[in-house]
Amino acid sequence: MNIIPTGEGLGATIDGLDLAAPIAESEVDAITRALGEYGVIRFPRQQLSGGALRDFSARFGELEVHVSNVYQEPDIPEVMILSNIVENGKPIGLADAGQDWHTDMSYARMIAFANVLYAVKVPRRDGVVLGNTEFSNMHAAYDDLPADVKARIDGLTATHDFDKFWSMMVKRPGSKRAPLSEAQRQARPPVTHPVVLAHPITGRNVLYANPGYTVKINELPQAESDELLDYLFAHQLQPKYRYVHRWQEGDVLMWENFGTIHNAIADYRPDEPRLVKRCQVMATRFFDENGAPRAWQ
Repeated sequence: MNIIPTGEGLGATIDGLDLAAPIAESEVDAITRALGEYGVIRFPRQQLSGGALRDFSARFGELEVHVSNVYQEPDIPEVMILSNIVENGKPIGLADAGQDWHTDMSYARMIAFANVLYAVKVPRRDGVVLGNTEFSNMHAAYDDLPADVKARIDGLTATHDFDKFWSMMVKRPGSKRAPLSEAQRQARPPVTHPVVLAHPITGRNVLYANPGYTVKINELPQAESDELLDYLFAHQLQPKYRYVHRWQEGDVLMWENFGTIHNAIADYRPDEPRLVKRCQVMATRFFDENGAPRAWQ
């Protein structure tokens, strides 16, 4: 197992592991610590069944089963299909690109630890890879905040709301999405999280707010909250914090959601096929149902 850093703001490649085979507990621990240090880990040249992807992902914690059962691997509900491919007039997967910058599951009481994505088909045009995924480093973003801003946000909480993202998607040109129903809103009510989160792996502070789901800093009036969030969002998206992953078939990409935010780039057409299989690991290994930290080592 060889860890090769990208030399950029985030990211490393781990070579020498066959994820289709069982991995030792020591390797699970080493990968977890590498995720804390590098944020995004690439495992190249993998050949995985849906079951193998599920089994590898489950070594890191409880897996989410998406509320929709339409875009799941047959008989493996923990594996979601992300794709723009249409067969017999029906999409075979959920299109995941174009959501803008966000942190998965920050709108839920139990937040997400890690995403594990396996690339089966990667779109290309004139030999150039499309559908890249961007990341930004929230360790570095917090560290670089001015001292007065750090003092200002210390102890504050923010509301995260799934409807913020959904409403944005509804308003996009050509969207066929309907606004959330009252039942859907009740199923995913807004939640509160600290603006500054103690990262459970590194122990360092990270900026836990994102443009996709964060709507208000609770302790501030709305206008003051909007101004501060606009500042934090602009700060965390500076190019110096970013890393772009350029997909290759057989890549398994794993990233942690405490210290990163991400954006799937929608620069490919419907006739440029993309097929990715995804598992999401929840943070139950690190937090209890009330958000209190667990000892995980």
